[in-house]
Amino acid sequence: MPSEREKLMKKVKPAITIFFLFVGSLLSAQDGVVTGQVSFVTSNNIYVRFENTASIKVGDSLRLDGKTGSPCLLVSSMSSTSCVCVPLFDCGAEKGAKVTFIPPTGQRKVVAEEKIVPSSLRDTVELAEEDPVYLQEIRARISASTYSLVSNDRADRHRLMSRLSIDADHINDSKVSADVYLNFRQIFDEPTSNLQNTSLLRVYNFSVGYDASPTLNLLLGRNINPKISSLGAIDGLQAEKQFGNSYVGLLVGSRPDIFNFGYNPDLLEYGAYYGFNTNSKNINAQTTLGLIEQRGNGDIDRRYAYVQHTSTLSKNLNFFTSAELDLYSKVDYTTKNELRLTSLYSSLRYRFSKAVNLMVSYDTRKRIIYYETYRTDLDQLLDDDLARQGIRGRMNFRPFKNILTGFSYSKRFQSDQQNKSDNIYGYLTLSHTPFMDGRTSFSYNRNESNYLLSNIASVRHSRSFFYDRLYTDLYYRLVQYNYSNITDNLLQHYMGADVSYNINRTLLFSITGEFSMYNDSKNYRVYTRLVQRFHSKHKR
Repeated sequence: MPSEREKLMKKVKPAITIFFLFVGSLLSAQDGVVTGQVSFVTSNNIYVRFENTASIKVGDSLRLDGKTGSPCLLVSSMSSTSCVCVPLFDCGAEKGAKVTFIPPTGQRKVVAEEKIVPSSLRDTVELAEEDPVYLQEIRARISASTYSLVSNDRADRHRLMSRLSIDADHINDSKVSADVYLNFRQIFDEPTSNLQNTSLLRVYNFSVGYDASPTLNLLLGRNINPKISSLGAIDGLQAEKQFGNSYVGLLVGSRPDIFNFGYNPDLLEYGAYYGFNTNSKNINAQTTLGLIEQRGNGDIDRRYAYVQHTSTLSKNLNFFTSAELDLYSKVDYTTKNELRLTSLYSSLRYRFSKAVNLMVSYDTRKRIIYYETYRTDLDQLLDDDLARQGIRGRMNFRPFKNILTGFSYSKRFQSDQQNKSDNIYGYLTLSHTPFMDGRTSFSYNRNESNYLLSNIASVRHSRSFFYDRLYTDLYYRLVQYNYSNITDNLLQHYMGADVSYNINRTLLFSITGEFSMYNDSKNYRVYTRLVQRFHSKHKR
């Protein structure tokens, strides 16, 4: 028979085992090592999922299992079970990779409770734990308008116009998107007019995009690429690939016809661009460099390089610049790879405070020469190959809560003294007009060129009714023209009114009437517009 001691050990042994297991688990927990797994990788961030992130804080570093050296993931934001990390050095993290967090020696004690994070951040982290989800969002706008001019001393004019724009992202929650922007105009003029009953359709954007991956986008059709906006509309295929903060783009297609803006496969163009983004606490910038070659009927029409840069510094300073540098010329069947600065535009905007901001800009432009398309006019174009330059400055003030004022000055000039002009503009706005409510503005503009001096003074009063559903606008404008080859000044008076009514949140109707007169000439203008907007967005 078992002794009393053996009976006691049988009873105590399970308790001792449980005790040591409990102590071991406590020691393991106090070690603080936390393991997780990479759940999602984008061009800028790496998402890591843990059982619990109570011992991790923003700014900590994570290490990939099997990697030597310093940790290569920096925690930028987090939820209770996930961390959004910025890759450091050449991390090479892939989905499914094991990640370890080792707290530094002497790390503070952490109470194991769920961290409170903003709902928007929590949604972002939780979404990234799964495969990327595409949500449909469609914005559309369609408008129809009419314009009529009735005069007592010249032919009447009538126009019918319509515009359609559609921005459809991830149609039916798929990887497919679409972008449409077109304009239609029908002209109804007198039988003697050169423009009688002419229909004009202009398609600026008509394209379909496909997100092959979170970092690779393909686009087919006519589209204006915002990273190379100076190129204008492109008919063809565009592709862009993201590499962290950098991107590379390719394009092949054709230019719209120079006469009717239609599709013209003879105007082949192709090129590539490279760019990079800079995002930090005080600087947000984007720079793009590209090389484009354009052809006409198979021969080189134009070859040029371009650069586009935009940046915001400390939220108060905005800088933008773009330039085009031609690399090719062909005169009398002789081709040269010579440099020619075709255009340069730079602008700087600075906000001193909520009450004062300043903008200055400079531009220089030469006529773009297509050596095959304009072959018969090359001599004339090269003789007139002068840079048309301009400078502009604008400053706005808000000296008081209800008063806004500002002025601007611009100057155009070129080396032969032709096409020069000086323009001065100033305004004063009362956001709450005393004794009559509404908003009242006064403005003055003076322009002087080689052949004309003009002075324009105007006053405008605006007011809304019925909780901003009805908006009214009254204005008067006095214009004086003084031509260098005419002794008498031309004085014109303009009086007009505008009424806009928001039928509902997405439907707007407006009508504008204007009467103008000078000497014995009297003109009546009527402009009507109907705008319908659409917006649809799927939720998670």
